[in-house]
Amino acid sequence: MGRMISYQIEGVEAWEFDELEVQVMETMLRVLGEEHLDTLTSMNNLPFTWKSLGRDHDALELMRECSVLRKQKLGADHPDTISSFEASSEWQTQSFTVGS
Repeated sequence: MGRMISYQIEGVEAWEFDELEVQVMETMLRVLGEEHLDTLTSMNNLPFTWKSLGRDHDALELMRECSVLRKQKLGADHPDTISSFEASSEWQTQSFTVGS
Protein backbone atom coordinates (compact mmCIF):
# COMPACT_ATOMS: atom_id res chain seq x y z
CA MET A 1 0.00 0.00 0.00
CA GLY A 2 2.72 2.46 0.93
CA ARG A 3 4.61 2.15 -2.33
CA MET A 4 1.40 2.53 -4.33
CA ILE A 5 0.73 5.80 -2.58
CA SER A 6 4.24 7.04 -3.28
CA TYR A 7 3.79 6.60 -7.02
CA GLN A 8 0.47 8.43 -7.11
CA ILE A 9 1.35 11.61 -5.21
CA GLU A 10 3.74 14.06 -6.80
CA GLY A 11 5.73 16.65 -4.91
CA VAL A 12 5.80 14.81 -1.60
CA GLU A 13 9.20 14.19 -0.05
CA ALA A 14 10.43 10.61 0.43
CA TRP A 15 10.78 11.09 4.18
CA GLU A 16 7.05 11.87 4.34
CA PHE A 17 6.31 8.46 2.83
CA ASP A 18 8.70 6.95 5.34
CA GLU A 19 6.75 8.51 8.20
CA LEU A 20 3.44 7.38 6.72
CA GLU A 21 4.61 3.83 6.18
CA VAL A 22 5.98 3.63 9.73
CA GLN A 23 2.63 4.83 11.08
CA VAL A 24 0.76 2.31 8.95
CA MET A 25 2.99 -0.55 10.05
CA GLU A 26 2.81 0.40 13.73
CA THR A 27 -0.98 0.65 13.56
CA MET A 28 -1.27 -2.71 11.85
CA LEU A 29 1.02 -4.31 14.43
CA ARG A 30 -1.08 -2.91 17.24
CA VAL A 31 -4.51 -3.62 15.74
CA LEU A 32 -3.98 -6.76 13.66
CA GLY A 33 -0.87 -8.35 15.19
CA GLU A 34 2.50 -9.17 13.68
CA GLU A 35 1.40 -12.32 11.85
CA HIS A 36 -1.56 -10.79 9.99
CA LEU A 37 -1.01 -10.83 6.23
CA ASP A 38 -1.63 -7.08 5.86
CA THR A 39 0.89 -6.38 8.62
CA LEU A 40 3.44 -8.58 6.91
CA THR A 41 2.89 -6.76 3.63
CA SER A 42 3.41 -3.42 5.35
CA MET A 43 6.47 -4.81 7.10
CA ASN A 44 7.80 -5.91 3.71
CA ASN A 45 7.19 -2.53 2.02
CA LEU A 46 8.82 -0.29 4.61
CA PRO A 47 12.37 -1.64 4.12
CA PHE A 48 12.25 -0.69 0.44
CA THR A 49 11.47 2.90 1.42
CA TRP A 50 14.22 2.87 4.03
CA LYS A 51 16.69 1.46 1.51
CA SER A 52 15.84 4.23 -0.96
CA LEU A 53 16.55 6.75 1.83
CA GLY A 54 19.95 5.22 2.57
CA ARG A 55 18.83 3.45 5.76
CA ASP A 56 20.31 0.16 4.56
CA HIS A 57 20.97 -1.37 7.99
CA ASP A 58 17.44 -0.66 9.22
CA ALA A 59 15.99 -1.96 5.96
CA LEU A 60 17.95 -5.21 6.17
CA GLU A 61 17.01 -5.83 9.80
CA LEU A 62 13.29 -5.30 9.22
CA MET A 63 13.33 -7.40 6.03
CA ARG A 64 15.01 -10.23 7.94
CA GLU A 65 12.31 -10.04 10.60
CA CYS A 66 9.60 -9.99 7.95
CA SER A 67 11.17 -12.99 6.21
CA VAL A 68 11.12 -15.08 9.37
CA LEU A 69 7.52 -14.13 10.17
CA ARG A 70 6.39 -14.85 6.62
CA LYS A 71 8.10 -18.24 6.73
CA GLN A 72 6.28 -19.07 9.98
CA LYS A 73 2.91 -17.84 8.70
CA LEU A 74 2.99 -18.71 5.00
CA GLY A 75 5.61 -21.43 4.73
CA ALA A 76 9.04 -21.48 3.13
CA ASP A 77 7.77 -22.08 -0.40
CA HIS A 78 5.25 -19.23 -0.54
CA PRO A 79 6.15 -16.57 -3.17
CA ASP A 80 5.94 -13.73 -0.61
CA THR A 81 8.31 -15.57 1.74
CA ILE A 82 10.73 -16.28 -1.07
CA SER A 83 10.61 -12.64 -2.20
CA SER A 84 11.44 -11.38 1.30
CA PHE A 85 14.30 -13.82 1.73
CA GLU A 86 15.67 -12.91 -1.72
CA ALA A 87 15.65 -9.19 -0.84
CA SER A 88 17.38 -9.92 2.49
CA SER A 89 20.00 -12.03 0.79
CA GLU A 90 20.64 -9.48 -1.96
CA TRP A 91 20.91 -6.61 0.52
CA GLN A 92 23.23 -8.63 2.77
CA THR A 93 25.47 -9.32 -0.23
CA GLN A 94 25.45 -5.63 -1.15
CA SER A 95 26.41 -4.61 2.38
CA PHE A 96 29.38 -7.02 2.33
CA THR A 97 30.44 -5.74 -1.09
CA VAL A 98 30.22 -2.09 0.02
CA GLY A 99 31.90 -2.86 3.34
CA SER A 100 34.88 -4.59 1.66
